[in-house]
Amino acid sequence: MAMARRSASHLLSSFRPFSLLLQPHLADSPSPAAAAAAASARRAMSAASALRARDEKDVARWRESMARMRNIGISAHIDSGKTTLTERVLYYTGRIHEIHEVRGRDGVGAKMDSMDLEREKGITIQSAATYCTWKDYQINIIDTPGHVDFTIEVERALRVLDGAILVLCSVGGVQSQSITVDRQMRRYDIPRVAFINKLDRMGADPWKVLNQARSKLRHHNAAVQVPIGLEEEFEGLVDLVEMKAYKFEGSSGQNVTASDIPLNMEDLVTEKRRELIEVVSEVDDQLAEAFLNDEPITANQLKAAIRRATVAQKFIPVYMGSAFKNKGVQPLLDGVLDYLPCPLEVDNYALDQNKSEEKVLLAGTPAEPLVALAFKLEEGRFGQLTYLRIYDGVIRKGDFIYNVNTGKKIKVPRLVRMHSNEMEDIQEAYAGQIVAVFGVDCASGDTFTDGTVKYTMTSMNVPEPVMSLAVSPISKDSGGQFSKALNRFQKEDPTFRVGLDAESGQTIISGMGELHLDIYVERIKREYKVDAKVGKPRVNFRETITQRAEFDYLHKKQSGGQGQYGRVCGYIEPLPSGSDGKFEFDNMIIGQAIPSNFIPAIEKGFREACNSGSLIGHPVENLRIVLTDGASHQVDSSELAFKLAAIYAFRQCYTSAKPVILEPVMKVELKFPTEFQGTVTGDMNKRKGIIVGNEQEGDDTIVVCHVPLNNMFGYATAIRSVTQGKGEFTMEYLEHNVVSQDVQMQLVNSYKAAKGTE
Repeated sequence: MAMARRSASHLLSSFRPFSLLLQPHLADSPSPAAAAAAASARRAMSAASALRARDEKDVARWRESMARMRNIGISAHIDSGKTTLTERVLYYTGRIHEIHEVRGRDGVGAKMDSMDLEREKGITIQSAATYCTWKDYQINIIDTPGHVDFTIEVERALRVLDGAILVLCSVGGVQSQSITVDRQMRRYDIPRVAFINKLDRMGADPWKVLNQARSKLRHHNAAVQVPIGLEEEFEGLVDLVEMKAYKFEGSSGQNVTASDIPLNMEDLVTEKRRELIEVVSEVDDQLAEAFLNDEPITANQLKAAIRRATVAQKFIPVYMGSAFKNKGVQPLLDGVLDYLPCPLEVDNYALDQNKSEEKVLLAGTPAEPLVALAFKLEEGRFGQLTYLRIYDGVIRKGDFIYNVNTGKKIKVPRLVRMHSNEMEDIQEAYAGQIVAVFGVDCASGDTFTDGTVKYTMTSMNVPEPVMSLAVSPISKDSGGQFSKALNRFQKEDPTFRVGLDAESGQTIISGMGELHLDIYVERIKREYKVDAKVGKPRVNFRETITQRAEFDYLHKKQSGGQGQYGRVCGYIEPLPSGSDGKFEFDNMIIGQAIPSNFIPAIEKGFREACNSGSLIGHPVENLRIVLTDGASHQVDSSELAFKLAAIYAFRQCYTSAKPVILEPVMKVELKFPTEFQGTVTGDMNKRKGIIVGNEQEGDDTIVVCHVPLNNMFGYATAIRSVTQGKGEFTMEYLEHNVVSQDVQMQLVNSYKAAKGTE
């Protein structure tokens, strides 16, 4: 389209001077050639203006279509009712024709929980995308997990959304994951509305939750609705903007009836409306002016002010209801249309790779070159399914697109719109839409363009994994399927890592927590029919020596034919602290006691001996071996003889060098609310952690400590339990340190017992 516009303007510019040159002659008596040229110029000009008019018409149509589009996510703490709310939204918008519950007795389960595991456990594991239509507006919805272990799913969804609904439980209030999700929304600058759910539950108190959101989440918010009754008396809602009461009737609450505000609620409604106007006036100048001049504020004025403040992320309107009891969902949908931004109102930036990652503001229109981000991958029935958010331009089935991250040119074989695990084929999609493509090989976070620009979208925040497990297939025949499963999960989920322990040969999987890894082990079993054995991974201990020890060993063997003869003398000693290497070998022999061609074999023998110390069978490091003397035989000496002499010499003197065990020590950074400081630091002391730093950050405490890795297994669960799920930690390798005497004894005894049973 942009090229068509450019060619039209080129035609105009090339014909205009030509027609001007012809004008004097045309005035006298036009020749046939001149008349033909003039007619040609007129046709070109009318074609160009028609093209421009068509362009403008297309742009106007696209702008109107994008203004009637919302890309929203639904996020919350686990068990706050996100999936239940999404189910109601799909029902009222006509996308599904009957409602099923999350843990439905009918065995169907919620539409957006398409995995068997999700239906069994009653939790959301993968974010699912769908779209629906409400009052001629198209709403793309992503339902995200609430469990902290699946935090990357929330990150990926928020990365591509323009607005969000933060669901809060009217009984539980602002919970730990609500804080995490809100922090993620803030990171991606996402305007949001809040929905206080479960008003039908015993102990429901929406005003307590609203105040918690102000104190704990620092929300500048106010209610736009007041509930009529609470708990089992919850009947409906009063809209503070329109000043009407709404009740939800019919078997599934599908009939919304408007009426006057109940007389007994008028005072409360007047007070809450005034509070709403005051709070919005603090962040919106136009409303503040009307409010300060005591002018009557109309519903349209208030609605426009709330929209401006919400889109600017200065205000969060609070809705109320009970998704399970089918009350309050339709007004929430109206709120999404009224207050959350369309794709044109959101600033999205790309990084121009041709200009050393200079930030570029994307226009967000289909008239620009294509820019799309692959934000989620899934292994579908027909191959890899890649979810794309289109920021600029148009993508069509059969088009060639370029992966900026890999430089590959790819054809789009199939383009679909997702409805949970169902899909609908489409021919084209344009800026602002969320679609999926098949058969495109890429990684999560790759950017696609049409080749005219080299933009990448900013990378997502991928947290480091905090927990590891050793896994192996029980049957050796299923190794291929096992590897296939691990490769697929690694590609789908950036927080799921797979590695091989070179020492133990174990396959180590790492993730965000025990539930995260358990789900993947379960998926290997279900989706690939591979039973996997799970164990604690072996900690990479090391051994070293603490004092000098002499060796003098003669290796002599005679059993017919050529024998073996080699004698080595010298000493081993610890390397001075701060040495670059972990093993040094020095040949200090003067003369030819051992021919020089055997020296490399001796060094090789000592290196091999250091691969496995006699305490617990782990590698020995930080030592220097000095060869001072030896003897050889003209016939029986060989490289093998000297290599074996070196191995036995090392074993002979190793115990005299007072060996000790070194364990990996991790640098652990903890972040948790200050109220839990005593419990967390007490738990760290039990784990033999040394606290090296402590600072305050708002209501949180950040503690840095050094802890042995062997004492950190299961800590992800421990910190959540002692901080009510509000604490988080990161861990990285620091150094190897000497273990205490009692731990050494314990490790040596365990090693001997294990060797005895082999």
